[in-house]
Amino acid sequence: MKYLTAWWQLPSLIATTKEPRLDRPSRPPPVALHDRALDDLRFIRQTMANATAFTAISGLGFLVVGVGAIVTDQVVQSLDGTLPRVGAWVVDAGLSMAIGLMGAAFKARRAGEAVLSGPFRKFALSFAPTIAAGALLTMLLVRHDLPALLPALWLLLYGAGMVAAGAFSVRVVPAMGLAFLALGALAALGPPEWGRWLMLGGFGGLHLIFGAIIARHYGG
Repeated sequence: MKYLTAWWQLPSLIATTKEPRLDRPSRPPPVALHDRALDDLRFIRQTMANATAFTAISGLGFLVVGVGAIVTDQVVQSLDGTLPRVGAWVVDAGLSMAIGLMGAAFKARRAGEAVLSGPFRKFALSFAPTIAAGALLTMLLVRHDLPALLPALWLLLYGAGMVAAGAFSVRVVPAMGLAFLALGALAALGPPEWGRWLMLGGFGGLHLIFGAIIARHYGG
């Protein structure tokens, strides 16, 4: 009888000793088609924006910078001493940077482009190191009373910055940088008396020439 009872209870015993069923992990819901399309479109727009050239460089801003350099040259001739003369050019450089940034911002907004776009950041990051190096070397040369070397230094570093930054801009920008490098080479190899005229020809004349080209052929 004992064995008969065990035989009848066998199905229930098997059911109770059956391994527990493992629940499968729930899968995340599939991404909606329109959400995926929006992500793809956003990625494409960002990629295209980073690949395009920085076209918001302002030719009108360069024209103003060129006129400012001519005025600064006249002011410097009326000053006595190294520090006042160097200070006048440093002030002109600061104002020129501000004018260039404001001109680029105005041109970008007029064209419906983002002011702080990927190409602008690449342009600025390529140009900024030479400006920082120029500021430090200027202080060094003034400290050691070597102002005659400043025209070559400023022309060469500005030209190098324009060539480097011009890789992310329109072709006329690196061309202008090469022109500055040529004038800087003349200032480095020629007599010190050439420094003033090469500075005037570079920061005054080249800005006027290339500013007019950019304003005429690249939308202002």
